[in-house]
Amino acid sequence: MSLSTTSRLLKVLGDETRLRLLNLLRKGELAVGELQEILNMGQSRISTQLTQMKDVGLVRDRRAGRRSYYSLASDAPKDLVAQVLDDEELATEFRADMAGLQALLERRRRESRAYFDRVAAAFGEQVLPGRTWEGLSRGLLRLAPRARYIDLGIGDGMLTLMLAEVAQSVTAVDLSPEMLRQLESRARDKNIDNVTTVEADIEDLPMASGQYDVAVLSQALHHASDPAKCLAEARRVLRPGGKLLLLDLLAHGEEWVRDRLQHLHLGFTEGDLLRLVSEAGFDDVAIERAARDPQPPHFMTLLATGTARRAPLLASPLR
Repeated sequence: MSLSTTSRLLKVLGDETRLRLLNLLRKGELAVGELQEILNMGQSRISTQLTQMKDVGLVRDRRAGRRSYYSLASDAPKDLVAQVLDDEELATEFRADMAGLQALLERRRRESRAYFDRVAAAFGEQVLPGRTWEGLSRGLLRLAPRARYIDLGIGDGMLTLMLAEVAQSVTAVDLSPEMLRQLESRARDKNIDNVTTVEADIEDLPMASGQYDVAVLSQALHHASDPAKCLAEARRVLRPGGKLLLLDLLAHGEEWVRDRLQHLHLGFTEGDLLRLVSEAGFDDVAIERAARDPQPPHFMTLLATGTARRAPLLASPLR
């Protein structure tokens, strides 16, 4: 630091109001109006002092709408600031300011709490910036193991591509060659190179046994002519201890889905799904209601998980 800079810095530190402002700002970012409230000073006086501190690199500012926020600059000489402000006598002088700061922070918490209390009943129906199921799913997948996945019945391929971001590899299986071509095109566009596509019936997989760590069936089981056989195949291609993740519809009475969406089954009851997954060779099976569509007819999605049984399945075919 040059002599002139040091001189200017020390001059700035030689003012009671600026020291009070600096002590508050090292506790966290505050708006000009909040500083006015704590110090009981006019805006012009505070703004003048903040500008002088900004000029010597002690504080920085940012604009948010009509408000200006200030905080201690990241490259401020923190050792010098601490040496000046941590004096015991000054701590006594700053006590009223700290009380004002605590009161301000408590009011912030009360206002935030009051807002969420006020909107809690209708919060789930509100359109909120950034709240998307894709974003939430992508974030949660960051916690998933880097493993070998098989996605059985890929649909639009969105889940396949999200899995690929965290997986060692993903094998995408679907009966539709066009679905697979679309997935391959989207994977290329995203520079994803760990997805392998396989055109096959999810009830008769051409893979050897025990190849995968996680099998995913997302809204695919209701398209299987024999759900039990489909789940047995999922178990067969998993290593012992591998995981099943299954999403499908709770049993419903909407017959129109058979013709319009090619559903072969009108969902599954929790009991039926528990039995199917358990009999396919999975332990620690858990079934829960995961989500309800907000639009009529309000389809309910079931989430099922299980662990591939470690004991060998004698009836499993050898591939």
